[in-house]
Amino acid sequence: MAVIEASGLSKSFDKKVVISGISLSVERGEIFGFLGQNGAGKTTTIRILLGLLAPTQGSARVLGSDLMHDDRVRGRVGVLLAHNGLYPRLTARENLVYYGRLYGCRDADRRAEELLFLVGLTDAADVAAGDLSTGMQRKIGIARAIFHNPEILFLDEPSSGLDPEAQHMVRALILNLAREQTITIFLSSHHLDEVQRVCTHVAILHSGKILVHDSVAHLTAGSGRTMYEVGLTDPGEGEKASEILTGLSGVGEVSVELNRIAMVLSGVAPHEVVGALVAGGVRVDEARHRAHSLEEIYLTVLQEAEAAV
Repeated sequence: MAVIEASGLSKSFDKKVVISGISLSVERGEIFGFLGQNGAGKTTTIRILLGLLAPTQGSARVLGSDLMHDDRVRGRVGVLLAHNGLYPRLTARENLVYYGRLYGCRDADRRAEELLFLVGLTDAADVAAGDLSTGMQRKIGIARAIFHNPEILFLDEPSSGLDPEAQHMVRALILNLAREQTITIFLSSHHLDEVQRVCTHVAILHSGKILVHDSVAHLTAGSGRTMYEVGLTDPGEGEKASEILTGLSGVGEVSVELNRIAMVLSGVAPHEVVGALVAGGVRVDEARHRAHSLEEIYLTVLQEAEAAV
């Protein structure tokens, strides 16, 4: 069941088109990654989905409603945009209790303690938010966003500006929210490794248009193509191996890097590839299926989009 839907979304400011014809859907329980360069239209799309900005054309539905006009459903959604929204002189606990009371939570103190434990900051509960590390502040920001037990959580660049350790902390928290708290997550991020680690589905946005909308598993598997990699005993045999593979029916996109050769197989079995190399006098050290990284896919999509302009 789709809990987030956009159909033909477009938005212009004066005569400048920011997004055009965006359609997407997010199923309940997904961690959905929304990728794109700065200025691609990610934040504009999120603001429309949240009902903070009216589209020029198209429609957006979250939990079946337009959040611009449905306050009841808006209360079932959590949001963390660029800033954590914390008061630096209030402690971590005081910040959460304050927001809990704004949300109308009857037992804000108890809920604050639960969330401090969930994000691993019980020991820092009485530390002023301004004195916490950037990663800890981000975790408190996420705790604030889920104080009212939302069904859907929107996160805009949750790891922006964080060091690797803090990124790991936030990534683990996102996975916990999805798996243990059963929250559907819409995640905008520049950290492609993070997205590949946590997201189930992604959309790639470029110049206001969605170019790719698919599951991470399908994309990294080569969108149905068999990716294969062969390691050579002698790097000096790379050119010879490339010539053999290029002339082999069913083998395409052959690329050589040092002693490793990557390729796409279509209609030919992996053992036939290895057999052809060995028969041609190339010494093979190892052979294995290879998955694309999301970074490779992302860069390829953007390069193809730029070349088509």
